[in-house]
Amino acid sequence: MLRTYGDVNLFGESFGEGSPRVVWLHGWARRGEDFAAAASWLAQQGIASVALDLPGFGASPLPPKAGGARYYAELILPALRELASEPLVLVGHSFGGTVATVVASEHPELVRSLVLTGAPLLRRSSRSRSPLAYRVIRWLYARRVISDTRMEAARQRYGSTDYKRAHGLLRDILVASVNESYESELSSLSVPVLLLWGENDVEVPVEIARRAAQLIPVEHSIRVIDGVGHLLPLDASGQLGELVAGKVTR
Repeated sequence: MLRTYGDVNLFGESFGEGSPRVVWLHGWARRGEDFAAAASWLAQQGIASVALDLPGFGASPLPPKAGGARYYAELILPALRELASEPLVLVGHSFGGTVATVVASEHPELVRSLVLTGAPLLRRSSRSRSPLAYRVIRWLYARRVISDTRMEAARQRYGSTDYKRAHGLLRDILVASVNESYESELSSLSVPVLLLWGENDVEVPVEIARRAAQLIPVEHSIRVIDGVGHLLPLDASGQLGELVAGKVTR
């Protein structure tokens, strides 16, 4: 059953009995139910957890303004403080992983351990820049040489699937998010980190995890699951549940 947490009408679903020891943060355009299988397995082991719907997704309403993962970390902080009778294992997938990284960096007292999967922690190399034609159109649009209509047509042609599907404030949030990079947060982490990746993740390749790991100054490890893509919480829920349980009982 969904209930609200914190003071921003943030919804989440609880699994298991007792105080939660794990909080799950989902990816862009997803919702907390992505973790239902892993969370249900944990509950059977006597480990309670909560899967939040981040603002603007699932049952949680949009935030009052646009912002990236750093802003979202501020938004969910009251809920985490409410839930954390003891430091939590914070699990973040994709966008939720960047939010979790910011929280763990800025509020380590709330976090026992950090599990990240498919999280776009660093910008990809310049080789993956937008096509030249799109960059030219953006340059012209910034100087008001072309119309809003033509700019939107270019966005629909060249933009990512997430960008094409997002509208209004959510599109502004997405733009803010993809323009962030988290070197400073990674370099200041003080809690153990597991980078759990799908071998076939093309949205956030394993290369990102390996580059991020080089910045983490504390205990960390990388685990790559064969045959799994970006939606690891759904496609490898068993392995995810077992690895998270290990972080709780350690």
